[in-house]
Amino acid sequence: MTSKPFLYVLVFVVGAASLGAEIAVARLMAPFFGASTIVWANTIGVVLVALAVGYWLGGRLGDRHPASRGLCLLVMAAAVLLALVPFVARPFFDVSVDALDSLSAGAFAGSLMGVLVLIAVPVILLGACSPYAIRLTLPDIEHSGRIAGRLYAVSTAGSLVGTMLAALVLIPFTGTQRTFLVFAIALAVVAAAGLGWRFAPLPAVLAAAIAIPVGTIKGTDDGRVLYEGETTLQYARVVEEPDGARVLELNEGQAIHSLYRPGSYLTGGYWDGMVTLPFATMPQQPRRVAILGNGAGTTSRAYGRFFHRARIDAVEIDPELTELGHRYFHLRSGPNLTVHDEDARPWLRQSSGRYDVIVVDSYRQPYIPFYLTTREFFALAGDRLAPGGVVVVNVGHPSGSDELETVIGRTMAEAFTTVFRDPFDETNTLLLGSEAPATETRLRSAAAGLPRPLAPIARSQAARIGPRLPGGTVYTDDLAPVEWLVDRSILGYAAGE
Repeated sequence: MTSKPFLYVLVFVVGAASLGAEIAVARLMAPFFGASTIVWANTIGVVLVALAVGYWLGGRLGDRHPASRGLCLLVMAAAVLLALVPFVARPFFDVSVDALDSLSAGAFAGSLMGVLVLIAVPVILLGACSPYAIRLTLPDIEHSGRIAGRLYAVSTAGSLVGTMLAALVLIPFTGTQRTFLVFAIALAVVAAAGLGWRFAPLPAVLAAAIAIPVGTIKGTDDGRVLYEGETTLQYARVVEEPDGARVLELNEGQAIHSLYRPGSYLTGGYWDGMVTLPFATMPQQPRRVAILGNGAGTTSRAYGRFFHRARIDAVEIDPELTELGHRYFHLRSGPNLTVHDEDARPWLRQSSGRYDVIVVDSYRQPYIPFYLTTREFFALAGDRLAPGGVVVVNVGHPSGSDELETVIGRTMAEAFTTVFRDPFDETNTLLLGSEAPATETRLRSAAAGLPRPLAPIARSQAARIGPRLPGGTVYTDDLAPVEWLVDRSILGYAAGE
């Protein structure tokens, strides 16, 4: 008969692996599907269904085969399957990338569910362990409640440890692939302890798999991957294109978060427009600038070059992106540039304010932190402006979709007398908020006094700008369903609506 202490250790390790695997699989999918609420809802839903099936299966197996050998074999099988997940997932990822690129909603959903099914089978086996262990531990019916409660408490404690271990230690410091392997090894070790020395080589084989190189996570048809890795917060990679330009991609890579063109401080992209748009209201060059969402420093680098006397506070929640900026995007810290490794809104709340320009480029396209879209946030930004100052917001959106822009524009109108828009390109609209009036005439006139490279950008912008789109809902800290809105827009775009 198996000892109770061993069963307690087993269910603790199983609980840790179950929730640790859930965290890891979401991270495994992020480079291909992103980290939206849809992805998390599918991940959690599949894990819960798998656990429910596992509970049922474990109860039946425990009654039919009430021996510790059966339980340990179940755990060993789960260990092997869990170790295979990051390797077997690659073909599904190839299908998913093709589906996403071709905008086939059916194939995208099918491939996403395919990846989730990879984790469902080992989680079913892990879910079966707790009821199986209860069956083995019960001495009699009289003590069933106490034993069951104790085992589930131990399993839940393991789940808590597994969640924290995966999120705070393993994924940041070892990567997703090795996180799966660490949990698989732990399962194999505890199973081998119950099965005997003949099964000892299996944990050793899984441990040897730690040495398998991760390799390139995602290939690229255009350009060369200079860097890819997992920061504490997300997957990131730097790609050098054939013309020498470098781009920063995050998670699923459907948006470019920073861009560097050799020998230039301009990009030809929306970052240039965020430098010139404030002059639709401002009569002079900015003296203080705050950039919320600095990425690898494209915008702060341009402001520092063309307005070298301005003091720039660049805020980036992911400090590793700043390191990438220094290594690959010619970001240079200086006496007038300070980079803050903080979340944008708490930093802004604690700042002293008096900014001539506040740039908001913190929307991690296509997934946006709701608390940077609300009436309260824009009121805070307005309170931190100097008289006549402006807030410029980059609203990334699917081509042809203006729902998000309409909502953001309407919400900004609650905090600013003037809200103007610049549809810079098909997927980026810049919104300007200020208490000062904004006109295309003022921007066209200001172009003559701007540094020479900025003048044509301002003139082109003057021909596009106009009042915000009518309509929209006001988002608040209490109600801001921005994830739902963005996910619906993306799925509608993918379906060709």
